[in-house]
Amino acid sequence: MVSFVALASLAISAIPAMSASIQFGLKSTNFTYEVVSGYFIQTNPDTNPSSVGPNPPAFGLIANTSATYWSDFKANITKLQKSAPKHVKYAILTAFERLDNVAESVYGTAAWDDYWSKLNGDGNMTWGPNALLTDLGKQQAQLAHNTWVTELAKSDPVPLPTKLFSSPMSRAASTLDITFTGILLTESGKNDKVAPYVMEGLREVIGVHTCDKRRTRSYIRETYSDFNIEPGFTEEDELWTADHRDTDAETDARLKATLDTIFGRLLGSKDTFISVTAHSGAISSALRVLGHRAYSLPTGGVIPVVIKATAN
Repeated sequence: MVSFVALASLAISAIPAMSASIQFGLKSTNFTYEVVSGYFIQTNPDTNPSSVGPNPPAFGLIANTSATYWSDFKANITKLQKSAPKHVKYAILTAFERLDNVAESVYGTAAWDDYWSKLNGDGNMTWGPNALLTDLGKQQAQLAHNTWVTELAKSDPVPLPTKLFSSPMSRAASTLDITFTGILLTESGKNDKVAPYVMEGLREVIGVHTCDKRRTRSYIRETYSDFNIEPGFTEEDELWTADHRDTDAETDARLKATLDTIFGRLLGSKDTFISVTAHSGAISSALRVLGHRAYSLPTGGVIPVVIKATAN
């Protein structure tokens, strides 16, 4: 199950120098995105995120009391799709949040932002560049996996994603791997049902914090050998700088361009359910761009969104 998309009239020129992969994304069809409410509790403005938790039953589907609630949901989406004009697409995106910053929890946010985030470690912990998934993070990803297993075991199982998109950051890619291994992915990676797709534009807020400086393309290729990497993805991180951290406007413009690439180039006619795994800053940006209400997603949590994407 999946959900996440976006469009905003943000100035693309506000983005600093970008790699070829993101420039490629800017050439995609321009979409306007709307959240279709009434399906998931996370979209309800009266829902308190802290009461929902990271992985609610049925991923937060509101109409979940019948024996065929997933089939009913799919039928509703199919009805929307059949009645839509050619330039309109509907997709259900499930976004998985990945943030397990142990150092920030130790030193506090103020000290982390002002000092520690600019270093690669403190002598006991190493977080830069591109920190790896902690044991706690692995446990949280396993909980997301368990939620999928529970919903798939029902007589009316949850629809599986036909596309898996990932940030290139190690914690996000590892979260995706743990979440879907045994479901869509295999331990060996040789018989995967869906090959995860790495996109530069899905990475966390860029700059200053060393944990947000990504590893090389070669490292990603070797570590996540069953993942596909988008064309134009550079060997070195050409976006991260030590003296500038992207603003919300810059991050939103990047996510908007990336989502336009997903909807305009990467989704086929049968790709209704998609998954995106990224860090909290990227997901928060996507929700802003989308016009979704602000939603504080717990670490390791999932937020499904029904999206209406209209090509301009």
